[in-house]
Amino acid sequence: MDLTVIVPTFNEGPNVAELLRRLGSSLEGREFEVVFVDDSTDDTPDIIRVVAAGVDFPVRLIHRDEPVAGLGGAVLEGFRAADSRWCLVMDGDLQHPPEDIPRMLDRAAVGDVDIVVASRYVAGGTAGGLANATRTAVSRASTVLTKSMFPRKLHGCTDPMTGFFLVDRDAIDLDSLRPRGFKILLEILARRQLRIGEVPFAFATRYAGESKATFTQGIRFLTQLTMLRFGRMSAFALVGGVGAIANLVIMWGLIRLGMGYIPAAIIASEVTIIGNFLLLEYLVFRDMRADSGSMWMRFIKSFAFNNVEAVVRISVLPLLVQAHIPSVLAAAITLAAAFVVRFVYHALWVYAPKRVSANAATPAVRESRSRTLES
Repeated sequence: MDLTVIVPTFNEGPNVAELLRRLGSSLEGREFEVVFVDDSTDDTPDIIRVVAAGVDFPVRLIHRDEPVAGLGGAVLEGFRAADSRWCLVMDGDLQHPPEDIPRMLDRAAVGDVDIVVASRYVAGGTAGGLANATRTAVSRASTVLTKSMFPRKLHGCTDPMTGFFLVDRDAIDLDSLRPRGFKILLEILARRQLRIGEVPFAFATRYAGESKATFTQGIRFLTQLTMLRFGRMSAFALVGGVGAIANLVIMWGLIRLGMGYIPAAIIASEVTIIGNFLLLEYLVFRDMRADSGSMWMRFIKSFAFNNVEAVVRISVLPLLVQAHIPSVLAAAITLAAAFVVRFVYHALWVYAPKRVSANAATPAVRESRSRTLES
């Protein structure tokens, strides 16, 4: 079968020559192309161009000056640019061995699957390339959590967190994908029921460079998982829950330091209003920012509304305290009551697409509006 190998890269220059050499050796005699989708800030694009000129198979480079949606967004762009129906996704650091690709192609050629996952956790696979025991434990725990949230769609998939897979592009709806960070396979499997096949592989150590896994990527994964399973409102609730806990902890700490509960509640609210806005901006409504005006305007709308909401909420506190409810518990009650109103306001006004005339609105803009609450 014809094949497009999609390699998302970020500062992976030292790996390029070895990757292409091993791809050429492993796929000798087959028709294939390699598409690098590159978000690098170093000389990786120049290295790709130089090395590509010396191989006997097609190599294309898509360099994104303004990357959107991280590695997952890069893979999605690769899908759209691919010339082949079957697309293989792999990292550029050689932790995904090119020598395993022929076995994946043979499995797909049987004709009974839409996607072939190279798994570290099926019999015969290993995760030895993970940096340490902590990363191994985190990977295992993330896999268990993910499979428990999608028991039907992930049935038959032991490693939904891998970045090494072969997929029939005609079997997925590219327009439905909303990638966030690293876990594009999870995005694909959670959006549509697919027929899954697996082959084992040994997750290797990096050939060169440093791991891109960070705490921020972990937070993005949890946000992606929440939004896939429960939708945007639940991700909003997750952020709200973090903010509520922070609010109560700050308020409790200030009270312990001798401050009255009203000024303590005010300070706690201001700190968490700003923190929550940043979390909403970069996690929950990340995909809606481009169409909703400037960040400063969104901040002003959010900050103004949340301060009005805080004034109303804090003014209710004395009434609850007078009813013999402990002040921190009273604050928790008012925070819970404000949740739905805050979500609707942010979804419909703060992150709504900018207004255009009815005649000028394109179908894409109208569709974006309709997705505000549906998402």
